[in-house]
Amino acid sequence: MSRWLRGFSTVLIVAGALLVIDAALTLIWQEPVSAFIAHREQGRLDDRLRELERRRPSVLEQRALATLPDARRRIAFLARALRRHAHGGDALGRIRIPKIGKSYVVVDGTATADLRKGPGFYEQTPLPGVPGTTAIAGHRTTYLAPFRHIDRLAHGDPIVIEMPYGRFTYAVEKRQIVDSKALWVINRVGHDRLVLTACHPLYSAARRIVVFARLRKVVPLGAARRSGGRTLVEHPPATSGVKGSGR
Repeated sequence: MSRWLRGFSTVLIVAGALLVIDAALTLIWQEPVSAFIAHREQGRLDDRLRELERRRPSVLEQRALATLPDARRRIAFLARALRRHAHGGDALGRIRIPKIGKSYVVVDGTATADLRKGPGFYEQTPLPGVPGTTAIAGHRTTYLAPFRHIDRLAHGDPIVIEMPYGRFTYAVEKRQIVDSKALWVINRVGHDRLVLTACHPLYSAARRIVVFARLRKVVPLGAARRSGGRTLVEHPPATSGVKGSGR
């Protein structure tokens, strides 16, 4: 009996130590177990994204593209086609945030299962290339915590979204802390923009931190590019933007 009790005590001590280590890593970095799971998922998604980038449009889509001499319209056509064919959790593109040194494959959807793989496009918003507000959600403490440090983004910082049909560069305009049910942040406005959302503060879902960024440059890729990769949209930085106001 004493041997059994000593063994059981050892198990409890080891389990307690592991829980303390897990909690410490979550506080200073991110939750390690979910990070490992998401890291494996991102590897698989990266392979699928490369396959998607190599995939040619269907015969019918190629015929439709041939009638669209304007690259902007070809990009919009391909964006809508990609959305129609996508299913929750599918790899659709990649987000690069140079300021915080992050790059992740972005999936379709913001359901719990989708965000366990990486950042996800809101299904209610269009993909980049279609006029309007494109929105992406991501975790801050679990599953690689892709948006953990978006509170560091400031006015003018670039965010790049790479899709199979185009590269879209946005410039941050502001940050804002809002209520967790503030759906107005993904509404369409008078210009094309990107919105990033995540829970706030860290370790809580009480509110949301939102980064608003305005489209500055578009370069057609893949089937959207007929000759060269010339820039389609390029706006000079605003001289009177609203600076970030994260809390």
